[in-house]
Parts: sequence; C-alpha cells; structure tokens
Amino acid sequence: MSTIEATGNGPASRPDMQPEGAPAPTDHAIPGQVVLVLQGGGALGSYQAGVYQAMHEAGIEPDWVIGTSIGAINAGLIAGNEPGERLPRLREFWRRLEHNPVWAFPSAWPGLQDTLSYWSTVLGGIPAFFKPNLLAHWGVHYPLGADRAGYYSTAPLEATLAELVDVSRLNRGAPRLTVGAAHVRSSEMRYFDSRAGALGIRHIMASGALPPAFPPVRIDGELYWDGGILSNTPTEAVFDDNPRRDSLIFAVHMWNPLGPEPDTIWDVLHRHKDIQYASRISSHIAKQQLAHRLRHVIAELAAQLPAEARATPRMNELASWGCVTRMHVLRLMAPRLDNEDHTKDVDFSHRGIMRRWEAGYAHTMRMIERAPWKGEHDPLAGVILHEQIMEMAAV
Repeated sequence: MSTIEATGNGPASRPDMQPEGAPAPTDHAIPGQVVLVLQGGGALGSYQAGVYQAMHEAGIEPDWVIGTSIGAINAGLIAGNEPGERLPRLREFWRRLEHNPVWAFPSAWPGLQDTLSYWSTVLGGIPAFFKPNLLAHWGVHYPLGADRAGYYSTAPLEATLAELVDVSRLNRGAPRLTVGAAHVRSSEMRYFDSRAGALGIRHIMASGALPPAFPPVRIDGELYWDGGILSNTPTEAVFDDNPRRDSLIFAVHMWNPLGPEPDTIWDVLHRHKDIQYASRISSHIAKQQLAHRLRHVIAELAAQLPAEARATPRMNELASWGCVTRMHVLRLMAPRLDNEDHTKDVDFSHRGIMRRWEAGYAHTMRMIERAPWKGEHDPLAGVILHEQIMEMAAV
C-alpha cells in the first residue's frame, strides 16, 4: 500500500472524482508572483498534474508557467484554458495517454505487467501521443528528411493538443507561458515566451521533441529539439528574468538527484537517467543563491553611500547590479515507486499515472499547509530554498 494515504481533502481514488468547482482563494500571504516550473520526464509528468490540482484547490493559480518537454505540455494545458477548465483538460489529456497491454497477469511474475506495458508502448506507440514511423526502420541511413527524422511521428500529439488547448487563451498572458527548446543547428537553449510573442501548439511540441524518438519541430524556418537535452530544469528562466520580481516558485522535479549505488547494469541504466535529467539541481540553485545574495549586498552597500556619491553616473551603474527581490523556491520531488526502473518515463499505465498524480497532490498540499515562505528570513537572502518533507517522498 502507498505510504501516502488519502485524506479528507485529497483524491480518494482518482483525481477525476473531485468536484469541478474551485474553492474560494485562501489567504496564503503569497510573497510576489506565483511561478510553476515543470521539468521534462515523459509519463512522470502526471505528478505535475497532481501538483497543479493541489494549487488549484488551495486557490493558488500561477501567474507564470514554465515547462520543458512533458512539462511544456502540462504548462500549455494550464495556460491554454480558463481556470475552471484546467483540471478537466489535464485529466482528459492523461486519460488519453493511459496505455496498458491487452493481456494482464496480475498474479504472475511481479515485473511482467510492467514489461508488457513497456514493449506495448515502444512497439505500438500511444494513439493520442505518438505512432511508429515505419520508414525509420529501413535503416539508420535512410533519408527521412530533417523534419521527419525520428522513430515516431508526433502528429497524434499535435491533434490532441489542438483539441485541448485554446491558443487564443494561451496568448493572453495570464498566466504567462514559457517553454524551452534546443536549437538544433547551434545547440543553444531557446525559451519561447508568450510575453515576447505569440505562441502556438508547435512551440509546445518543439519543447517535447526528444531525439531520436521524436523528430524536431520547425519554427520560423529553424529546427528545435526537446529542451531537456540542454536544460531539463528551466528554473533559470525565472532567475534570469528581466525585470526580476518577488516570486513564489513551485519547482517540480521528476528525476531524483540522490540515489543508491547501482549493483547491476539494470540499476546503472536507472541511476544514469536520473542523474542525466536531474540537471544538477542542487548546484544550480546554490549558485543562484550566491548570485542573488551578492545582489542584495550590492543594494545594501549602495544605500549606505552619501547622496552625492550615489548621484554620479559611475555609482549609478555599479548600484544597478544590486537587487532586493526575493524568490522562495518550493522544491517538489516525484517519489520512487516500488519496482520502478529506467523505463519509468514510459510507464503510461493507469496505475503508474494515478500513483504519481496522487503523490504530486499529497506533496503539494503538505507544502502549502506548511507555508514555509512565511516568517522571518535572512535579509540578504535573495533565493530561499524550501525542501519537500522527505518522509513523504516514498510511495
């Protein structure tokens, strides 16, 4: 049994059993804009849907949603719908992605069901997401063309998103949407931002075009791949935003940076994928904490200067490097499920989707109840990290 038990205000068994109406917003003393940052991770993205459900039920809607890969897809579903339609659209999307083998063996070898589900997905695709590109199996040198160079076609995903995402709503800027993609020719990260220009379904798909499985997506004449191959944790978009603003950042991670030493090749494959896509979370945040602390130091030192010194162009330039904004980062980590391995991001089974969704809901509800952003904090701290209570990480 899961160690995350259903509570009176949590999902009793399925998220789609919850009432559709959102409760009246609760005063959580939010310190600035609310930012929801969503990592890439395939099937693990159902955890993010649970995170959003908890925020929605607590009356905390994001002002800005940032995503990479499956995180960009979830972000598009949130930004591309009215608040009252966001949960139904997320539920419908993940319902369409549920994929189980025709034959079930619940009492046989414990890993058989997962193995069957994995190979069913790999060989047959997922009707609402991707389908095999048969030409890709003629050989690795077969001339597919740059726009179709992938083992699968994502035309089904484009059709699904066209049904579930209102592009006009996507570009209203409330919430702002940012999705990260890798520019194929230059290997540079590109963040497509609704504040800078109109976004569409193709921008979301570009962020999720993970090679070699999926082909790149062409935007304005240029090809883009999944942003996760460069930076799978797009929190940097908040830290580097101009102008910076006080923020409460829900940073949702699916790949665990910490893990045991692997004993088998199977374990190696699992641990390698976690490390690869965790994107140096801890060191990245530590560097941002130092940088923003220095900005606070500069601002405080500049305030101590005599008025005549502050009035000089040179001092104005130096003082401009200071900043007094504060960003609270709430780091939420998807749990390790029993028997999971390196194929977990392809686990689109009903059981896998629901367990991760429920975990995201439970983790976020507990974080909101704690409200760690309240209270006294170091006045020089520009980035304050609040970790999830780790005893809630296991399922």
